[in-house]
Amino acid sequence: MAGIYIHIPFCRQKCYYCDFYKTDKLNYLSEFLTALKKEISQQNNYLPGEFIDTIYIGGGTPSLLKEPEITSIFSSLNKYFKILPQAEITFEANPDDLDPACLAMLKRSGINRLSIGIQSFQEKHLKMMNRRHTAQQAVDSVINAKNSGFNNISVDLIYGIPGLTTDQWKDNLQKTFELPADHLSAYHLTYHEGTIFYNLLKRGKLHELSENDSFDQFTTLINKAGLAGFEQYEISNFAKNGMYSKHNTAYWTGKPYLGLGPSAHSFNGSSRKWNMSDLEKYIKLINEDEITFEEEHLTLNDKYNEFILTNLRTKWGVSLLTISEKFGK
Repeated sequence: MAGIYIHIPFCRQKCYYCDFYKTDKLNYLSEFLTALKKEISQQNNYLPGEFIDTIYIGGGTPSLLKEPEITSIFSSLNKYFKILPQAEITFEANPDDLDPACLAMLKRSGINRLSIGIQSFQEKHLKMMNRRHTAQQAVDSVINAKNSGFNNISVDLIYGIPGLTTDQWKDNLQKTFELPADHLSAYHLTYHEGTIFYNLLKRGKLHELSENDSFDQFTTLINKAGLAGFEQYEISNFAKNGMYSKHNTAYWTGKPYLGLGPSAHSFNGSSRKWNMSDLEKYIKLINEDEITFEEEHLTLNDKYNEFILTNLRTKWGVSLLTISEKFGK
């Protein structure tokens, strides 16, 4: 079994904390989709003999796409890969895009899991992060998704935001657990070089939360999630009723995956590669049948170390028997 990740790099506006590759050059969308579908055909032998049991469409802002665009991507994937009928197909979306019409379209397109980037229910912090949606749109997006027939919904939250109190964080968690979502991804804010938050921090315009406050918010997350029936199955991921992210779990447990689109990473068991983080160069090189990626061939020690480190992130940990079978150690 293997997974496919597709990076849709377009955003209407850039969130101040985000270091994922993105661009606001929406005029390149049509050219990008043409190049993406060509890359799908070029990479059709990357996962030989593998059945695809997870697809993850991330970004960027995939919810910018219209139905014909999504349908054409899936048509290309089905042409070149063996996708299982029961495959988990995740689609990242912003709350302000998820009106009933958009949700109905996503449902028709074959999406069966939504990852909704809420980040906060506090208006002050949404504005601070330069998020487009309001707190009410965040609530409505999850309720509307459930009412549209989605039974696998994940919410993203961020804690450790400058000025976020533990009480406000508790309120964010409480609102999340009152919604019909069975999965939560909660990440502590990281100041990545090149982001607006990083630059503000370096100029003294922002101040990091203290280590004590960060620790309080992390322990609050674990405790509140447990009381709400959410199991912590990875450092930052929680699920009710076993609704784990199959795609991300595959990353952590060393399964192969193909990444498509600018900046996307791939792993086939013996090497990993990553596409360039430049939309215009990506389009140009794809059209010229040139290589768009760098590649690293992994030694046995590389694979062993990665296997240990990623598996220790999860509740399943590391099996000594598996280590012996895979690495002879």
